Amino acid sequence: MKNALILHGTANDATRNWIPWLKKELENRNYRVWAPNLPGAETPNIERYNQFIFSQWKLDHESIIVGHSSGAVAILGLLEALPDDVVIDRAFLIAGFTDDLDFPPVKEMFVKPFVWNTIRRRAKKFVLFHSDNDPYVPLWHGRKLQQLLGAELVVVKGQGHFSMTTCPGNKYKQFPELLEKILIKTHS
Repeated sequence: MKNALILHGTANDATRNWIPWLKKELENRNYRVWAPNLPGAETPNIERYNQFIFSQWKLDHESIIVGHSSGAVAILGLLEALPDDVVIDRAFLIAGFTDDLDFPPVKEMFVKPFVWNTIRRRAKKFVLFHSDNDPYVPLWHGRKLQQLLGAELVVVKGQGHFSMTTCPGNKYKQFPELLEKILIKTHS
């Protein structure tokens, strides 16, 4: 069964921004969806997140994972920890980053270096969304992730951090461009 795991960012939860909207849209299309409130999200930690997620959710060849900001980085840790025989369908990293951004709350996510070859093998496809004016994550992180993961990079002009607080007019209560990318495979 098609299933989706949606991971929020630092000091956030699954009730904010576009996450509830995306969850409902995918459920309306017969996805089984889990958008958990990650434990200790004020200081994200890969090991803590992995223990929490793997104890409650199974990833398989029909899985997609969507992560925003540190939730995108959490995807990298999840994929690295998967058994060798598990390859998910697709991973969508929204405003993901490759180092601690000199932002102390996310330092624990980079305690050990990622094994990029392993991560790359654990998803059939990676899609990245980045803005050219993100106040927290410079675009070069998206370009670096594109190279490291062999990913498709979607650069959207003037969209801040893809959140209601960084984009004028509270635009990111919904995220139709992301939904469209997720559904492309469904219709192919």
